[in-house]
Formats: sequence, C-alpha cells, structure tokens
Amino acid sequence: MGISAGDVELSVVVPVYNEKETLPEFGAELDSALRGLGKSYEAILVDDGSRDASFDEIEGFVRRYPGFKAVRLGRNAGQTAALSAGIARARGRFIACLDADGQNDPRDIGALLGKMSQGFDVVSGWRRERKDPWLSRRLPSRIANALISRVTGVPLHDYGCTLKAYRAEFIKPLRLYGEMHRFIPALSAFLGAKIAEVPVNHRPRVKGRSKYGISRTFKVLLDLLTVKFMDAYLGKPIYFFGGWGAAMGALGALMAAFTLYKKFFLGIYVKDQPLFQVSIFFALIGFMLILLGLMAEVVVRIYFDLKDKSPYFVAQTSGF
Repeated sequence: MGISAGDVELSVVVPVYNEKETLPEFGAELDSALRGLGKSYEAILVDDGSRDASFDEIEGFVRRYPGFKAVRLGRNAGQTAALSAGIARARGRFIACLDADGQNDPRDIGALLGKMSQGFDVVSGWRRERKDPWLSRRLPSRIANALISRVTGVPLHDYGCTLKAYRAEFIKPLRLYGEMHRFIPALSAFLGAKIAEVPVNHRPRVKGRSKYGISRTFKVLLDLLTVKFMDAYLGKPIYFFGGWGAAMGALGALMAAFTLYKKFFLGIYVKDQPLFQVSIFFALIGFMLILLGLMAEVVVRIYFDLKDKSPYFVAQTSGF
C-alpha cells in the first residue's frame, strides 16, 4: 500500500547522484519491495545536483509508482546533505535509507524493520559479503570501522553501509553536516538509542561507477573528531580545552623549574638553555587553550539559549 491521509509507517530516503543508468531497475525493485511489506509508506528520492538525467527518471517514478516523491537539490551538496533533505521531509514513524546504485537490496528493508520490532531503535546493515575491491574499498573501510567503533564506543562492523533503519524520534533531532551521515548510529546512541546490526545482501555494481568514494576518508576522520567532541565535551568544552591547557602549563612550569635548577646548582646560565624558551612557549599555549575553553563555554551557552535547546534528550515520559 502507498501513503494514506493518515500517518505513514515507513519513509524510505534515497540519495541520488548521476545514477541514470541504474535508476530504472532500482525504481521498479524498490516499488516491489515496499509493496510487499504491507505497510503504509513513502519513498523520497533526493537528487543531489546530478548532471545527467537522473531527476527526469525520478520524476517518472512519481508518476508511475504510488508513494514516490522527488526532491532536487540546487547543486551537488554531498550524500549527507541529500539524506538530511529527505529525512527532514519524511513523515514515517520509521525511516530507512539506502543507495540508488543497485548494490543495496531494497528487500533487506523488511529484515531491518523485523529487527526493530525486537525493541531496537536503530538497525544498521552489515555488508558481510561485500562486493567491492579489497585494497581500495574494503581494507580502508575495515580500518575506518574499527577506529570509529573504538572512538565512539558504539561497535559496528559497517558504518559505511547506507542501508539502515531508524525510529524517527532518534534521527529527526540530528543536524547532519560534512560526512556525518555515517555516524548517525553513534549520534543516536548518544541520545540513548538501542543499536543493532543485521547482515544484508550486497551486490556488485553492474552499471556506472561509484560517485561517493574513498576520497572522503580524510573528511570522515575530521568528522570523527567532531563526533567525539560532541559526545564527551559539548556541554562542558572547558573540560577539554582547560585540561589540555593545564597540562601544557604544567609542562612549561616543569621545564622552567629544571632551567632554574641548572642555573643555581650547575652554574648554567638561562641564556645558554633553549629549554627555557620552550617552557615559555608551552606556558603561552596552555594559557591560550584555557581562554579558548572559556570562549567555547560562552558559545555553547549562546547556542542552547538561541536554539531553545537543552543539553539532554528526553526519550520517554509518562503521566503528562
């Protein structure tokens, strides 16, 4: 069944970028998979500023398949932006995401929803039998997944798999930038979501080539630092900057004390000890880090006040 006038049970968000070759088969396959679920649904396909005729194909889906919708971004803004645009317009209680390149199997959406029925809030697809080159795709991905799991404390085998399902209340509040879409499970876990992982079918690409590739690795690493900071220090950034500042200041003080010791007990003048200049440098850096932490505290308070946000997430209430 397609969407009805009432609530939508499932919203499927699909980012599309120069996928004209794969779209006809993908659209028919997605429509068939969604009809087989027996739920009210909508499919939101977001054209990420494609330079080919991808949006024409998507518009054809809207006319051909019930429940399909099209969104077109003005320019290529990236996969995270495309997903964010679709999620913002999704009306379903559950939101599933997958790629349009034909490598994700739309029929696996049912398996993700089945796992969610066991009480999970986020279910991530795991491409256990991934059909991609080992050296250029699978090896870097394995290293990145291990690093992300360790840093965030949310262990998953495959953060890079777009095929995931979420309860709307755990993905709607998130603001995604950069390459943050792959960190959605970790960000949701910070809100208290229960995370699970399900092996999914991964198929070799038979048409076109990858548009969102390995070149994003460096951006992902920088976003990982952001995610970790948001988890541990967003509410009190002074703990991060102040801690490093105090450490740098203490190290500078030890160097200065050692310089004075060498002067008074060993007769080595300060001008002959480069370590004294290094101690001054460390002390200045420590002082600047503490000031930066204080400024970050002010910015965080302005952020929460202007956005009318609170530094916590209410997952459930009763009796109101």
